Amino acid sequence: MTDHNAVVDDRLAKSNVLRLAIAQALAGANSVVIMTTGAIVGSILAPSAIYATVPVSIYVVGTALSTLLAGAIARRYGRNRAFFFGTVAGVVVAALATLAIWLGSFALFCLATFIGGFFQAVAQTFRFAATDTASPEFRPKALSWVMAGGVFSGVLGPQLVNATMDLWSPYLFMASFAAQGVVALVCMFVLSGARLPKPTIGGAPQQTGRPLMEIARQPKFIAAALSGVVSYALMNLLMTSAPLAMKMCGLSLSDANWGIQWHVIAMFLPSFWTGSLVQRFTAPRVIFTGFALIAAAAFVNLSGQTSLHFWIGLILLGLGWNLGFVGASSLVVETHRPEERTRVQSFNDFLVFGTNAIASFSSGTLLVRSGWDAVNYVVAPALTVAVIVLLVGGRRAKAAG
Repeated sequence: MTDHNAVVDDRLAKSNVLRLAIAQALAGANSVVIMTTGAIVGSILAPSAIYATVPVSIYVVGTALSTLLAGAIARRYGRNRAFFFGTVAGVVVAALATLAIWLGSFALFCLATFIGGFFQAVAQTFRFAATDTASPEFRPKALSWVMAGGVFSGVLGPQLVNATMDLWSPYLFMASFAAQGVVALVCMFVLSGARLPKPTIGGAPQQTGRPLMEIARQPKFIAAALSGVVSYALMNLLMTSAPLAMKMCGLSLSDANWGIQWHVIAMFLPSFWTGSLVQRFTAPRVIFTGFALIAAAAFVNLSGQTSLHFWIGLILLGLGWNLGFVGASSLVVETHRPEERTRVQSFNDFLVFGTNAIASFSSGTLLVRSGWDAVNYVVAPALTVAVIVLLVGGRRAKAAG
């Protein structure tokens, strides 16, 4: 009887996983549209070129600020309600961005990308929702299969932009954002069939464990958090600047779209194996490999400014981000007790996304004022500090253990 129930449970889980994986691809495509076009639209609408990447940066800020809100809605009203509000936000983004491009309003476009951050924050919960109805044995596969949607979004998003960017000329990308709204509606329909647990009504969970600052002072946590911050911030710094840099180098918008497409695929495709690599080689070694790939991306970017240089650099950057960030996240898990995980993981994400927002805001100014090479020169000192802290943290952790 127990085995039969497990089968039934995983049948429900597999049905949910299929919907969530499709939704991941659709929501990810919305994100790719903003990341691919945001700096270029910003350069057209902004009062000064140095503000070109502000819409993308505001999108990152919106994501960071909305993470807690998305979680609160899910806890109180259930994941399905959070999914609904998230996809509604995706439709609102499309309407506001389309109107902003038509009116030539930079402020309105920034508001649209900020709201887009809420949709992205909700989409980040899809992989966790996949485990809600899964048996313990099926949970790792459920997570992996939903993350696979990120690979398809890397194809869908850029192709959507390529097919629509000049459709309503002379309003560049106006049709792309209108199409994004249709994608958000389809995502809403797909998610409406997900059968997920209802929220439980009860008191707040008991807060136990060590004080947060005591945990955060651990050498291993410092190393893990800094590794995640550096991996994500450098990825965002280079990725945000790349489309605009390609335009400044005289390359086509289609070339930029292809570069972002393969970058996003490189970001998510290794997720099927990164966990196994961490188990086999340890998290620090996987992080070091990710850092080496990010350094290689900067080296390629500094070697030339052809489409091929940008494409190879973006692919290496995506691979490096995956190994660095997933490895860092695995290391964070080793720093807390089960009763401490919510606070510690949330604090880690706050550090990561807060720094990510700073990197996004800095990228436009650095690119316009100092050039593409200067953006890539930032990689070396950031990685050097992270490597030193990771090595020191590992030695102190061994000494303490």
